[in-house]
Amino acid sequence: MKKELPKVYEPQEVESRIYETWEKNVCFKGRRDPKRKPFTIVMPPPNVTGQLHMGHAMDSTLQDILIRFKRMQGYAALWVPGTDHAGIATQIKVEEELRVKEGLTRYDLGRDKFLERVWDWKRQYGNRIVEQQKKLGASCDWDRARFTMDEGCSKAVRETFCELYEKGLIYKGSRIINWCPHCVTALSDAEVEYQDKPGHLWYIRYPLTDGSGDLVVATTRPETMMGDTGVAVNPEDERFKHLVGKTCILPIMNREIPIVADEYVELGFGTGAVKMTPAHDPNDFEVGLRHNLESIRVLDDDGKINENGGKYQGLDRYEARKVIVEDLERLGLLDKITDHTHNVGTCYRCGTDVEPLISAQWFVKMEPLAREALRVVNEGEVKFVPDRFSKTYTNWMENVHDWCISRQLWWGHRIPAWYCDDCGRMTVSETDPTECEHCHSTHIHQEEDVLDTWFSSALWPFSTLGWPAETEDFKYFYPTDVLVTGYDIIFFWVARMIFSGCEHTGKPPFHTVFI
Repeated sequence: MKKELPKVYEPQEVESRIYETWEKNVCFKGRRDPKRKPFTIVMPPPNVTGQLHMGHAMDSTLQDILIRFKRMQGYAALWVPGTDHAGIATQIKVEEELRVKEGLTRYDLGRDKFLERVWDWKRQYGNRIVEQQKKLGASCDWDRARFTMDEGCSKAVRETFCELYEKGLIYKGSRIINWCPHCVTALSDAEVEYQDKPGHLWYIRYPLTDGSGDLVVATTRPETMMGDTGVAVNPEDERFKHLVGKTCILPIMNREIPIVADEYVELGFGTGAVKMTPAHDPNDFEVGLRHNLESIRVLDDDGKINENGGKYQGLDRYEARKVIVEDLERLGLLDKITDHTHNVGTCYRCGTDVEPLISAQWFVKMEPLAREALRVVNEGEVKFVPDRFSKTYTNWMENVHDWCISRQLWWGHRIPAWYCDDCGRMTVSETDPTECEHCHSTHIHQEEDVLDTWFSSALWPFSTLGWPAETEDFKYFYPTDVLVTGYDIIFFWVARMIFSGCEHTGKPPFHTVFI
């Protein structure tokens, strides 16, 4: 007796069976064929932080349409799937689970045990993501599935780091960086989102040391004033020319600080005098370098006032703000308060207000890498569809700053640098060294920080094809053809893949970016 067709389409009865048939018959295999032209797409790797969302579904559908179309046209079509370890996001998820279910922190477990928990998380959610992609009908070559922390990608990351370090394009230095007190890690400029927030301008009197009066400065952040090491005025401002070279007293701390002339101070803006906090503001940092001002950091990593903050030590930054303003008012040093809306940087992951502060971090020099990455877009070697997004790309690349690549996390590619406990010098190596390369001491320890997640995903179009080895797959399928992605990661990912491809392979990683 014939089975009747169901009145309604029942996908669970049909789609799994069809997909299993496709897999059984190896329908999605990307095979090298010298007689055919290759067409390659690498999947933007979803983060292993949970499940796919509608954006992933749409992105996968568009890639699937392209790859199936090219397959039917006779191309040797390859769609490479994979997942991203997503350093900050994944570590936060696992830490939350630990805290809620077991009342533990990562420090209770220690680094090795904590990383075991994160790998367990990756296995659970990484596999779920793959199954969801298959439910969508994604025609990837699943035998080639990659992970940004698998053995091949890890080798590519180490080689890239060491190569850029040898070229002088990676360096370690103390500079102003973006710091998230909640995630307790540095962030790159691209990971900071800016929001207009209502606030205040506090006008504070700084008494002149000779007793002849005072300077009034305006600030949105009185909680950092304990780190002030100077007051700057414009050299052309007639009101202050007689004060340049003299000193004033930093309120509350009663510390004598110099008055300097610098063109950074805009004529006619505010009171004309600007407090300089080199350890907590990028512009003040540059002024401080020009005038040899001391850098005094007054905030701990968790956003509380540290030992340099005097009696305010231990207070949260915003609680300290309140107490400091009250003290200034009591001392008669608060001139006035006005309402002021200003642009506040927030962490792209947790929304916490970001702190600019001085910190020893690892950086990539961007200006030499940006030149070629701009050229390939400006000359049409890489096209954006729609074209208007090329302006977003070029605007960012023309104004790019050095990229802070170190993160104060445990989950990620640990930076391949070792410090000698005897001579204090550093060894950077692709393989784990057993001794210091300078004095040959065996008393060495590895850098605690890991690399920014985007450092490894920047290599994705070629690390997934076997690079740095000159594999047959790499020679045949690279450069890839079309990248399908969202406009929100043009800075995070697209730009970094383009300059990385140009630098490490001599070719842009794809010819079209479909936004």
